[in-house]
Amino acid sequence: MIIHNENLNIEQIAESGQCFRMNPIEKNTYSLIAYGRYLELKQIDESTVEFRCSEEEFKQLWKEYFDLTFNYKKIVDGLINGSDDFLKKAAEYGRGIRILKQEPFEALISFIISQNKNIPAIKSCIEAICKQYGERKINKELGGAEYYIFPRPEVLAQARCEDLRQCKTGYRDQYIIRAAQAVASGKLDLDSLIKCSHEEAVETLKSIHGVGIKVANCVSLYGLHHIEAFPVDVWIKKILKEIYQDKFDLNAYHGFAGIVQQYMFYYIRSNLIS
Repeated sequence: MIIHNENLNIEQIAESGQCFRMNPIEKNTYSLIAYGRYLELKQIDESTVEFRCSEEEFKQLWKEYFDLTFNYKKIVDGLINGSDDFLKKAAEYGRGIRILKQEPFEALISFIISQNKNIPAIKSCIEAICKQYGERKINKELGGAEYYIFPRPEVLAQARCEDLRQCKTGYRDQYIIRAAQAVASGKLDLDSLIKCSHEEAVETLKSIHGVGIKVANCVSLYGLHHIEAFPVDVWIKKILKEIYQDKFDLNAYHGFAGIVQQYMFYYIRSNLIS
């Protein structure tokens, strides 16, 4: 499947901190494991991406996963033509980012793991957990690629702390197990949180041991697709303090603050690291 969209850049999405199982495999080409499936994507040019899957699979899964029906161009153009100089540059720089509609349980566990870890360490930990507890699969359509799906809640609910620690979870082992137990038992109904408000979702998520305000906002944005969520990590905190002197008007971006947050995060992290 060849998709034309000027606001779809696979490298930018992969490096935007929202997804930990999208990785480069060759120049301009990335692999992605999500919802038990394996996908390869190639950026052909700035506005063209090849999805290496059938048209049926694209329509059933990936079109929704990449939020391809939402008009990101309108938001980018609005920011570029606005009065905020920082957001002008950030939106132009990261205009290919989209908020992925990730599997809620995977997002919950991934962002519990993310606490006090850098992105390479998060990815390594998640891959280790998938190999230890996830089902092994082979993608026959793409050269027999081997991959492991994200573990089911019932499986992680039965994990032992000492085994999880072998996956480099550190102190987060208990948080992972308790969150998995809450989902497996039905105490935490993630599907219902998609349908409720962002504020209600955050309050419910915070009731889970090991989930604070930042993780709850990340899960709300990346796992429940409440695009008004605005997670504040060290990078965003730096922007709010140094660029806006802690006077950033979040209400000006009501309803899509999470998209703005992604442009901010990607812009400052890319430029400071490079």
